[in-house]
Amino acid sequence: MPICRHADTATLMSYSSGTLGEALGAVIASHVAMCPHCAAELARMDDIGAALMSALPGAAMIAAPPPRPAAERASLKCGQTIELPSRERTLPAPLVRLAGPDLDSIVWKRLALGVWHVRLPLSPGANGDLRLIKIAPGHVMPEHGHGGHEMTLVLDGSYTDGMGCFRRGDLADLDETTEHQPVADHETGCICLIASEEKARFKSLLARIVQPFVGM
Repeated sequence: MPICRHADTATLMSYSSGTLGEALGAVIASHVAMCPHCAAELARMDDIGAALMSALPGAAMIAAPPPRPAAERASLKCGQTIELPSRERTLPAPLVRLAGPDLDSIVWKRLALGVWHVRLPLSPGANGDLRLIKIAPGHVMPEHGHGGHEMTLVLDGSYTDGMGCFRRGDLADLDETTEHQPVADHETGCICLIASEEKARFKSLLARIVQPFVGM
């Protein structure tokens, strides 16, 4: 199925310039590996950035930014695929080294009733949180806002909230002004890659009580 929801332009610019945090960057790299639109936009931004750098006085003496990991560079080629199957078990290339080759190889840990997760490692000292979330069919997540930038990439199934339906490959690029209550598809459930700068702001008392124990 075609991808309908993409990264914000400002987010792609931050990723291109190397200023996006590691957790958020992992979601962008994975989305770009699945999305031809964002792959093309990112390539264009990279070219513009390189041209601007080369035009600066003394450009030859300015250190170039470190290259992206090989998995992220390869994602630009992966992004040339036009259509995504609605049910696909393989993971995008940037995620393979963190989570394994496919969804079936993931060992899930129960987070709450109808919700499982796997927290993915970040570099020592890196800020934010990166994890895979699996939500049972029809399960309703607690209503919440965000303390900062949060991104959710759908890897399998779909979910619906006040902004509409998000399917495989779609990216929710959210900031602290957004509040929502995702509901997993009643037949397929949903598996997502989620990165956040700060902990979520849950509205229900029960969710706030258990929050310190789950780290979200």
